[in-house]
Amino acid sequence: MKAIMLMFDSLNRHMLPPYNPDTFVHAPNFTRLAQKTAMFENSYVASMPCMPARRDLHTGRCNFLHRSWGPLEPFDDSMPELLKQHGVYTHLITDHQHYFEDGGGGTYHNRYNSWEFMRGQEGDRWKAHVNTDEPDPESPGKQSPLIRQDKINRTYMQKEADMPQAKTFNAALEFLDVNHQADNWFLQVETFDPHEPFFAAERFRELYPLENAEFDWPAYNVVTESPELVRDCRYAYAALVSMCDAYLGLVLDKLDALDLWDDTLLIVNTDHGFLLGEKNWWAKMVQPMYNEVARTPLFIWDPRCGVKNERRSALVQTIDLAPSLLEFFGVPLPESMQGKVLADAVARDEGARDALMFGQHGSHVNVTDGRFVYMRAPDAMNAPLFNYTLMPTHMRARFSVDELRDATLAPAFSFTKDCPLLKTQAKANVNMYLYGSLLFDLASDPQQEQPLVDAEVELRMITLLCKLMAENDAPAEQYERLGLPVDGVPDAKHLRCHERRDGKVDVIERSSVHWADSANGLYHALLTALPGEQTRQLQTNFTQYVHTNKLTRVQNDDVVSFFTSLLPASQHAVVHYFARIAEQAGRR
Repeated sequence: MKAIMLMFDSLNRHMLPPYNPDTFVHAPNFTRLAQKTAMFENSYVASMPCMPARRDLHTGRCNFLHRSWGPLEPFDDSMPELLKQHGVYTHLITDHQHYFEDGGGGTYHNRYNSWEFMRGQEGDRWKAHVNTDEPDPESPGKQSPLIRQDKINRTYMQKEADMPQAKTFNAALEFLDVNHQADNWFLQVETFDPHEPFFAAERFRELYPLENAEFDWPAYNVVTESPELVRDCRYAYAALVSMCDAYLGLVLDKLDALDLWDDTLLIVNTDHGFLLGEKNWWAKMVQPMYNEVARTPLFIWDPRCGVKNERRSALVQTIDLAPSLLEFFGVPLPESMQGKVLADAVARDEGARDALMFGQHGSHVNVTDGRFVYMRAPDAMNAPLFNYTLMPTHMRARFSVDELRDATLAPAFSFTKDCPLLKTQAKANVNMYLYGSLLFDLASDPQQEQPLVDAEVELRMITLLCKLMAENDAPAEQYERLGLPVDGVPDAKHLRCHERRDGKVDVIERSSVHWADSANGLYHALLTALPGEQTRQLQTNFTQYVHTNKLTRVQNDDVVSFFTSLLPASQHAVVHYFARIAEQAGRR
């Protein structure tokens, strides 16, 4: 038996013809793929974003309640490593640079028997141009080094064959040519595309009427660009999807030519989607996890049942792929895996689950039963929040000395094999208190444009969420952060959807103060985003600010004026960034 996983990054299901016949995207091979596989209509992410999703992919369990972005932990059961230990040869081919950063990988690629890495995606620190000018000073500060490096990398990709995706798929075709007659192997082919920046070969860009080809890397923010720029960015993304489609087609051709369908499992998937102006948003992570991000394309061919050209409604997610691959090769599943084997879901649309949980560390915690999606927001200060780890690294760096200096040793969780863990204070990217808790009915509102207030449905979804958190052995403070009962028995006092962030009345300096718009959420979001030593003084100063200015109604502009008047200029960008997000949240 053999298995192949083709994994794309940030692949939007609503841009693919088999999921959306009205799409403008040219992707005939995804249509061809759907005709050869079972196509899942209700596939969701688990942990977000890139590397948390890959930890889920290895371990078959959600990790976002226990830590943020990071590597595999020493106690984690890794699917490819388990396959390797049971005589299945595993090979990884990837151009995903996060595997090779301080915080991203390190422990992932070495779980395979062998691996290949194609250089140059995004800000991969690849080629050196020492005297290259710095990028436009208007570029977002955190992205500037990536933008500079990306500009350098692109100069070494003048031909399509030099581009990382092309190299990745050509290496996959080589693997199949060399090894197709062998047995017992798993090939994971993983391209960073169509993740931003949307840099595609010219023949694919020519498929779309691009007028501004330079705008192919939107910031993680609300849309401030013109409709024309938004359109062109969507075209740039579409061009990269078309490139992914073409290379997918080469793999399908190879499976045909080598007659591999009879004994080869094929999984085509992604880690998450991406907002391209929908709901006036770019990207992911800084807004609620709408279905454009959370609901993913998934195609599976299982030669044991031979189901093809059929759709599946089963509720599935990323954590199901590890146990499904282990089961295919007859490898026992470790007790720590919470994912479901998908063999019956592929064969008969059975055996998946009634509900699933997904999210990002420190953000909303989300639950869906396939019809309703419930997004549980944290309390105002989004605290307490901790990282639990034995591998103290962030996205691109190690934990700081200050973080480690205040670390404590926490008892083991049920899945850590009796290992205690470092427990360190954590901060979220954005405080989802800005948005409040949201409930959507996908039957009547598939675009998630009209949040519901329905006490009966919300209570049922909270009950499901508490059950899933308990099964995940969630840290006790996650319940506190979310205002949920630790005993898992919610009642009417735990309902949140009826609350409004605007219209909140507070008492400051013995006077009633009305928070207008999303000002209250903006105020608390800024407090949690700024360094801890600043927040206590800022809270005291804000009370004085309200009293001195005799404010009875606090607007977003008042919050911005207060923070920019006290903070150094270097932090003003943070204030204005959150103000734009708060403005968008206030429109919900």
